[in-house]
Amino acid sequence: MLIRSTLLAATLASAALGGAHAADVRPIEARNIDLGEVNGIAYYTVERDGFRVVTTLAQGEVGTPVRVVAVLAPGQSLVLSTPHNVGAVEISRQGDAVLVRKTAAATD
Repeated sequence: MLIRSTLLAATLASAALGGAHAADVRPIEARNIDLGEVNGIAYYTVERDGFRVVTTLAQGEVGTPVRVVAVLAPGQSLVLSTPHNVGAVEISRQGDAVLVRKTAAATD
């Protein structure tokens, strides 16, 4: 219950910061991730080995939250998608900037 409440509060707070359009993200600044029925937030911190990106996703208000953590070096990216054809979100590091943008769904 506490995890669900925390995720919902974080999602609502991050919605005011803007959607997942091609935009720079500052460290600790949360971005809303919208994958249709699956939603959540992503943020990053600067670590010695790279930029640590933390994404928490859940399906609706009752879905089990899933956390994805990746450390990105310059030029690396992470793509989040669902099996439904609702698109994907790419989180990429370009130099000292992190970009979050909506992309077409993967067709693998």
